Amino acid sequence: MRPPPPPLPRPPAPPGLRIPADGGGGSRRNLKDAGYDVTVWNRTASKCDELKSLGCAVAATPAEVASSVDVTFGMLSTPEVAQEVFSGPAGVLEGLGAGKSYVDCSTVDVQCAASIAEAAEAKGARFLEAPVSGSKGPAINGALIFLTGGSEDLYQELEHPLGIMGKKSYFFGPVGSGAKMKLIVNTIMGSMMVAFAEGLSLTAKLGLSQEDLIDVISHGAIATPMYALKGPAMKDAKYPTAFPLKHQQKDVRLALECAAGVDQKLPMSAAAMEMYKAATARGLEDEDFSAVLEALKH
Repeated sequence: MRPPPPPLPRPPAPPGLRIPADGGGGSRRNLKDAGYDVTVWNRTASKCDELKSLGCAVAATPAEVASSVDVTFGMLSTPEVAQEVFSGPAGVLEGLGAGKSYVDCSTVDVQCAASIAEAAEAKGARFLEAPVSGSKGPAINGALIFLTGGSEDLYQELEHPLGIMGKKSYFFGPVGSGAKMKLIVNTIMGSMMVAFAEGLSLTAKLGLSQEDLIDVISHGAIATPMYALKGPAMKDAKYPTAFPLKHQQKDVRLALECAAGVDQKLPMSAAAMEMYKAATARGLEDEDFSAVLEALKH
């Protein structure tokens, strides 16, 4: 594995590079503000309205996006949706060819990333997997972290747009490397959230202040931005969605499957998975993943 590159600079946007696909409204807005020609498409057409008002072109299909721009970014919710938008009817694949590039920012399994890469390269296009660490807030603020694999030449060429959308970018090697790293990061995050939820629940049961717990943690070795951000809302049983619980559950599932393939035990992740399943059974799949706290309440 190559050592991570330094944080990407933000030089003036190169002329002629046109970027766009589905999802990532905050990132698309940042690209437009940086001077790029941006074409967008979303499975929910109304989500393109604000971007259209800002001067972005709106395509009718993913194929139209890919055929009209140099680089297409996709950001989809599951491997199944990522594959459908890429290779389904009027999908991205139909618009790819020599001189085109596809960057998939979806969180998917290694097999899905490899399948998309193979199909894109068979059309003469270049491919970069680039799942992101960060949710709605970091996307709006241009503070995502890109975990990439695939074409290193394409990674280097996209230095500026990745720097516009994110605060840090890594290249890990061949296709699949980025997917593996993203699943590792997200299963750690999922397990941390379950542990935090358990602490909040035990604090309340023991008659202590959850607010005090949050403050104590903020000053100690286990302080994290996630606990500081999520804790105050969690103690009030509020879960504004930044990262849906169903996506966290999906990512832990994919990490467990990845680990099984190399005979690696993940007992903490497996236990966390059961808590996300319990939260889903209570109808919380579309709430923020911090709503796993509700699965601990009787």
